[in-house]
Amino acid sequence: MAVTLTVNGRPQTVAAAPDTPLLYVLANDLALNGPRFGCGLAQCGSCSVLVDGIETRSCVTPLARVEGKRVTTLEGLAGYYATAARLEKAPELHPLQQAVIDEQAAQCGYCYNGMIVKGAELLSRTLQPTDAQIRTAMNGHLCRCGTYPRILAAIQRAAVMMKEARR
Repeated sequence: MAVTLTVNGRPQTVAAAPDTPLLYVLANDLALNGPRFGCGLAQCGSCSVLVDGIETRSCVTPLARVEGKRVTTLEGLAGYYATAARLEKAPELHPLQQAVIDEQAAQCGYCYNGMIVKGAELLSRTLQPTDAQIRTAMNGHLCRCGTYPRILAAIQRAAVMMKEARR
C-alpha cells in the first residue's frame, strides 16, 4: 500500500503496510536517524516526532495514522521553527538544538531526540515556560545519563534565544 505524508516539509510516498510503525518507515525507507528505537513501548520518548505539531511516539504509531499529515523529525526542526517564527531563512539548527549543544546536555544520545522534539513542541506553545511547565512537559522522557538539569537549562536558554530572535 502506498501512503503519502509530508516529512520535514517534503511530500513523501512510501510503500509499506498500513500497520508498519512510523519509526521503521522514517529510519528504513527515508534514512532519517533522529528518531531512535528505545523501548518500543512509547515509554521512553527516544522515538518522538511531531505530527502536525504534536509530539508523537513513532515506535507505536502505525503509518496509516499519519497519512496526509505533517511529520517533523529532529532533522527538520530548524525548518519547523523557521516556518512557525516566519523567518525568511531557516537557521542551521533549531534554537533548542543549539542550546543543548551550548549547555552540553547530551551525553550518550539515547534521549537526545525525544527531549529536543518535546522541548520544541513546548516552546512552540509556551514562549517563556517556567521550570514547572518544563518538568511537566518532559515527564515521560527518560534520560539514562541523568542530565535532566542540563536539559532544563537548555530549554530555558532556547526560550531566551527565541525571545531575542523575535525582537
